[in-house]
Amino acid sequence: MKYEIIETRSALPIETRNTPDPLAAATAAVEELRSAAEQRNTAHQAEIRAAQERIAALETRLNRPGAGDQQANEQAAAERRGFGTYLRMGNSAPAEELRTLTVSSDPQGGYLAPAEMSSEFIRDLVQVSPLRSVASVRETGSPSVMYPKRTAITNARWKGETQSQEASEPGFGQAEIVVKEINTYVDISNQLLADSAGQAESEVRLALADDFGQKEGKAFVLGNGQLEPEGIMANADIGFIGNADAVNLTADGLVRLMYALPAVYRNAGTWAMNSATLGIIRLMKNVQGQFIWQPSLAAGQPETILGRPVLDVPDMPDVSADAFPVLFGDFSGYRIVDRVGLSILVNPYVLATQGVTRIHATRRVGGGVLQAAKFKKLKMTAS
Repeated sequence: MKYEIIETRSALPIETRNTPDPLAAATAAVEELRSAAEQRNTAHQAEIRAAQERIAALETRLNRPGAGDQQANEQAAAERRGFGTYLRMGNSAPAEELRTLTVSSDPQGGYLAPAEMSSEFIRDLVQVSPLRSVASVRETGSPSVMYPKRTAITNARWKGETQSQEASEPGFGQAEIVVKEINTYVDISNQLLADSAGQAESEVRLALADDFGQKEGKAFVLGNGQLEPEGIMANADIGFIGNADAVNLTADGLVRLMYALPAVYRNAGTWAMNSATLGIIRLMKNVQGQFIWQPSLAAGQPETILGRPVLDVPDMPDVSADAFPVLFGDFSGYRIVDRVGLSILVNPYVLATQGVTRIHATRRVGGGVLQAAKFKKLKMTAS
């Protein structure tokens, strides 16, 4: 508790005052004390009212639309002015200008320029295998899709005029593509969501889309078919052609690979390889000295190798011994089944007491080779 000392106009003790009536003197002293206390209380109340009025005026100004932005802009402008003054005058700049700058030791840079928060996000490139652009894509509402498959034709025989016919039966089977699920969640603070004006959530959604697209594209190439869709390079029924060299990719191997497919599949075929392999092939020439790789003839058209388009697939293997760096075939033989597109659920309740919002993301998709005969792989082997 704070105590205040109230002084009376008389500095003499009551007993020593020159008055014939001690009671009157005591009464006068008490009245003097009361009057001084009332004056002090009146002045104190006036100070409180003045402070309340100043606070009310400040709150009114801050509650105006754009007041916060205006204050921030004024602060940023003051920092820029201070920095400009320092650049011109150095340490001789006025003290009030230097106070707006961030100061550190000379080895760490001395006076630093005022920071600026950019609205542009810096993002690394996310490479996605583009198999979806050439494969056969379907939608389904079921957890799996069964495709009837003919495994063999009938067995007709040449017969003479009087010879009896023999029965034969075509072979049938089923190919199943099971829908797989990929999911994750992201926790993000409510303060960041509020302070970024929705930009943080947009960046989270974009990051999820990039991540899921990359994982999906890789599964279509190398997926094991268990938790992931079956990758086209993981299918054991797709045959291969030897390159005749375990180290160096050869033009002869590419020609043999291309013509290992029937004409119907070959004429609809597309090459698939990564950028490193494509760079090697671009230097190859035929016996006439012409490059077997040809650039696009028109905007929007793919480049070609031996007359067939090329697909740059980042998840394809590199050229190395016993690897399969090149795939050629009609990609309609690979089927992609979409069950649920990228589904994003924002849950602000599960971690509300911690000031965190959880964003769930789920994707359900399946993939598999339906016709392995439409593809051939090139194996880096000397045989």
